[in-house]
Amino acid sequence: MTFKYIDVHCHPNLGELKKDQSEVIATMREEGAMGIVVGVDLESSREAVRLAQEYEHLWACVGLHPNYTQKEKFDTDAFTELLKQDKVVGVGECGIDYFRQSAGVGEEVGSGWKEKQWKVFKQHVELSLGCDKPLMIHCRPSKGSMDAYEEVAEYFESLKKQKAGEKLRGNMHFFVGDIRVAKRFWSLGFTTSFTGVLTFTHDYDKVVREAPLEMLLTETDAPYAAPVPHRGEVNQPEYVRYVTHAIAHLRGISEDEAEQAILKNAERVFGLAIKP
Repeated sequence: MTFKYIDVHCHPNLGELKKDQSEVIATMREEGAMGIVVGVDLESSREAVRLAQEYEHLWACVGLHPNYTQKEKFDTDAFTELLKQDKVVGVGECGIDYFRQSAGVGEEVGSGWKEKQWKVFKQHVELSLGCDKPLMIHCRPSKGSMDAYEEVAEYFESLKKQKAGEKLRGNMHFFVGDIRVAKRFWSLGFTTSFTGVLTFTHDYDKVVREAPLEMLLTETDAPYAAPVPHRGEVNQPEYVRYVTHAIAHLRGISEDEAEQAILKNAERVFGLAIKP
């Protein structure tokens, strides 16, 4: 089997995809797509590890999503043990999310939510540095702002000045920032991954075009954000091919060149052993 695509952030461990999990994962393989299954809490992280160990074309990241930090206590010991397991290649998804509060969506949370997010985020970063694995970052700014990106970039820049920060690295998942903040993360060694959103908006064309090719990755965030021609449907990890093709089109390169570059990027960032 020849693999052409890599979905560095998908959730066959969640929601609609979990119901048809075996079929979803089998179709990925048939379409030449590999994937990193990402946990959002302890339960889904354990499921991500199980799937990665069962299927040769999957790997796992484990972590506590910032929007879950009010619901679940971050169990450092449990996540530390998961990070020791085979085929666990990253810490996350973790990070900072200001969007839900600024947009007034989602469940109401108590006071101190921002401080809680930052506390848990820093615990993830400590784990990442301690086990020498990359971070899978969820960073979503307030509506009409770049605030979360700017604060996380500033935090990472301060860490990079310290000896402990030498190992700091990872990927900015579902990147929706502008070229200015993108350059800050690239300079820190963080890649930016894009989703099927590229197929129905031009908001991120400039970032994709101006990015160093070695700093781009592809993802679906399935079951969310399905690309054209599947908008309105449950997103599938196999649809990562549409993201890859969109990047090729935006950069004016062949699909084969985009495919090969993105695979190499994923190998480098997450230490994947991709069979030819």
